[in-house]
Amino acid sequence: MPIEMQRPKEQDRSISGLFEMRRRLPNAALDGVVTDICGYRETATGHFRNVEYASLTVPLVISFAEPFAIGLGRTPDDNDRFASFAAGLFAGPVMIESFGGACCIQVNFTPLGARRFFRLPMSELTDNMVVLDDVLGAEGAALRERLGNTPDWTARFDLAEAFVAARLESAAETPLEIAWAYDRIITSGGRTRIASLAEQLGWSRKHLADKFSDATGIGPKTLSRIVRFNRALRLSSEPTADWADVAADCGYADQAHLVREFRELAGETPTALSVR
Repeated sequence: MPIEMQRPKEQDRSISGLFEMRRRLPNAALDGVVTDICGYRETATGHFRNVEYASLTVPLVISFAEPFAIGLGRTPDDNDRFASFAAGLFAGPVMIESFGGACCIQVNFTPLGARRFFRLPMSELTDNMVVLDDVLGAEGAALRERLGNTPDWTARFDLAEAFVAARLESAAETPLEIAWAYDRIITSGGRTRIASLAEQLGWSRKHLADKFSDATGIGPKTLSRIVRFNRALRLSSEPTADWADVAADCGYADQAHLVREFRELAGETPTALSVR
């Protein structure tokens, strides 16, 4: 989940002897495009494991050192090594491993912001990691070199923000219909009816799904599932949370439905997550 910070303050989440991690919220000009920027460097040898649950974050990772091992919905193997890349949305858990030599900067985009920044259909990134050269070409290679030669995280963050802002200057705006429908899904917590959205736009459900696939990489139904899941995850963290109440509040048919969704989108049952 995004870490809340006040602009332009950076937050240090480092653990001495293990890793260095800094996060920053971007400037207001990138609202709705970038959620946050992270700098990460491992300072000890070891085998680090992390699981990212299904989310609406589209990351751009630019590495200066060893690659990560990444598996979509499974434990990565020796062929799953990725250094600098962009990753599309994936409706499931992502397993990430590193081995003590990772150092990178990560720019986290919203789905609609990513569509504008990368200037390609987001369906080309769905369920996939695409290397930096294939999404940004020579511009990406030059950015990686400049970031690698920059001496500190603050300067790297400034450089990354400036690069994103410059690229957005000539980017097409999100179609108003898609921006409206996307906002309705987000603000409703994933509970708005897709058929109702299509009807209000005067579109067929297929046309709406095709437009969403281009803009976000997934259809509106899958988007709604991820939104509901993340809302349920937040509500479940409250001390007095009751799973039956969470299921009802988030629009699941029943608690069994919620459990199935957690298994698919997090790879864990709600009970297993609650004891972590």
